[in-house]
Amino acid sequence: MQVTETLNEGLKRGYQITLPASELDAKVNEKLAEAQPEVEMKGFRKGKVPMALLKKQFGPRIMGEAMQEAIDGAMSEHFEKSGEKPAMQPKVEMVDGEGWKEGDDVVVTMNYEALPAIPDVDLSQVKLERLVVKAGDDAVTEALNNLAESAQTFDTKKGKAADGDQVVMDFVGKVDGEAFEGGSAEDYPLVLGSNSFIPGFEDQLVGVKAGDEKAVEVSFPAEYGAAHLAGKAAVFDCTIKEVKKPVAAKVDDELAKTYGAESLDALKAQVAERLEAEYAGAARAVMKRGLLDALDGLVSFDLPPSLVEAEAAQIAHQLYHEDNPDDHGHDHGEIETTDEHKKLAERRVRLGLLLAELGQKAEVEVTDAEMTQAIMNQARQYPGQERQFFEFVQQNQQMQQQLRAPIFEDKVVDHIASQAQVTEKEVSKEDLQKAVEALDEE
Repeated sequence: MQVTETLNEGLKRGYQITLPASELDAKVNEKLAEAQPEVEMKGFRKGKVPMALLKKQFGPRIMGEAMQEAIDGAMSEHFEKSGEKPAMQPKVEMVDGEGWKEGDDVVVTMNYEALPAIPDVDLSQVKLERLVVKAGDDAVTEALNNLAESAQTFDTKKGKAADGDQVVMDFVGKVDGEAFEGGSAEDYPLVLGSNSFIPGFEDQLVGVKAGDEKAVEVSFPAEYGAAHLAGKAAVFDCTIKEVKKPVAAKVDDELAKTYGAESLDALKAQVAERLEAEYAGAARAVMKRGLLDALDGLVSFDLPPSLVEAEAAQIAHQLYHEDNPDDHGHDHGEIETTDEHKKLAERRVRLGLLLAELGQKAEVEVTDAEMTQAIMNQARQYPGQERQFFEFVQQNQQMQQQLRAPIFEDKVVDHIASQAQVTEKEVSKEDLQKAVEALDEE
């Protein structure tokens, strides 16, 4: 087998691989000889089919397998010897494929873009700032009041229902005058303003009182889950049995016990700890952006054009759907990438390659336990179908990579932060919020 370099320009590589007909024929004969003892054919005993007949019967298929194995072997040997890694799947084409006939040498071309050499980075020179927010008394009090509101009860009231009140009712839903399955209930408690019913339903119950009968006219959304109801007009005959007003729970030891704490002081401590964990998560996102900005300014190397183009196309596609949320399909045609898309793509590709290199050098790995947790978190978005989702991910390498990538990146970021010069700066909750909002504006 002969491998000849045809292109070496920047990161672009090209090679011509020649498989001599003699080697290919020997490989085919070897495969046929291995299979011969197990072959059965009419008129011959098992294992006694002549080689010439085997070659005539199975030769073309075995030839294809031999060619593919030889090409794959040549590619693997090349990458092992050169130490290069292709940025994307190499493009392999057979020269004069249509005119090739048995007995001819097989000539293929292989073209790819190599991943660049990543320069070393002295992580100890990276300077980062970590924002720190303490959970003040006002924040803890606000959180406790929210917990009390969530633990509210409802007491019977006289008069008309207002937004936020609970209406207890019987109802029967009808489409075209016929009651439909799942559209009826008795003694149903509905909090007005909770948006738990079809849009427009709860608004029409504001002002009702116990004993009233109300015909609520609504239309099911076009994208409603039940296809036979989607877009249909409906009437719900409602009988109001009771109107109740919300009563917030008191912030005391009893509230604490409701949330599993022994006392109000213990609940305050838990709330403060939770708030500071939330602040730390937000602060980490701000520090991560600072870290990426710092790394982006420290390194410079050639980028594979194919990776940049693919990333720019992905960015353009994502931004298109953000700007056109009603367009859920992908039949919108090609979306043109701008210089801004390409600039952002270059940053992402450069940082992605750098983080991958730093992670590899630091032997950062995503554990099975971390992957399992990530899959479980994702599966919760599909209630009742968790097992099917889990099995889907196990069989889908691309999905596994999508889940593994952010975990790997976060672990690499933590590794870099542990090596960098990190200073802490105590700020207010409002200042942290502004810093987080600034991330979306950049």
